[in-house]
Amino acid sequence: MTDPGTERARSAVVTGGGSGLGEAIAQALHGGGYRVMVADIDAAAARRAAETLDPSGTTAVAQQLDVREKPQFEAALEAATARWGSVHALINNAAVTVARPVMEISPEEFDAVIAVNLRGTFLGCQVFGAHFRDRGHGRIINMASLAGQNGGTATGAHYAASKGGIVTLTKAFARDLGPAGVTVNAIAPGPIDTPMVHRTLLSASLCCSWHRRQRALPMAPPGMSTADCTCVRDER
Repeated sequence: MTDPGTERARSAVVTGGGSGLGEAIAQALHGGGYRVMVADIDAAAARRAAETLDPSGTTAVAQQLDVREKPQFEAALEAATARWGSVHALINNAAVTVARPVMEISPEEFDAVIAVNLRGTFLGCQVFGAHFRDRGHGRIINMASLAGQNGGTATGAHYAASKGGIVTLTKAFARDLGPAGVTVNAIAPGPIDTPMVHRTLLSASLCCSWHRRQRALPMAPPGMSTADCTCVRDER
């Protein structure tokens, strides 16, 4: 483990890091010695999460980021490198979901979910992938979902499709960036006890199903450990 105060300390950017799974990932990375940029479209949530990690702002900072906008990814990369010299890992975690039967999803709602989940992952991989490629090393972790494999059981088809697309994007970026020393991996968890899952299940009027499944749900925050972040480990 690297001391966060040394020049060799690693740095990571976590999108959607202001709450839920993203916040748990940020906590795990910070606990493992990483300097962490907590990036979130909700600036207040990002600040709260970053200040919880390090009130001084030395090893954790907040960055407002709308993952639908490439210039905002570029701004986040610039801010992180200006502060810490470089970035070593990107965790594409930001996501939205709406529980709605597939035949009732409007084209506008479909596009809105795809824009955050799939376009956001694509843009993050492009912007940070170029930075990692040019420096000859880097780690990208894309958060997919079991819904991308089974079509979703308590989420919308647009969410499931976006997560399936993330798996395919991950393979494409891994193939292209691998020769430059950059690894790109996807993690596809099942339901996790986070605010987004609570909102989704309740909005879908699946309370009974929720109570049946509750005991089986893995707990993310605060039970996530540094062992869950092995995909960003530097073996060099």
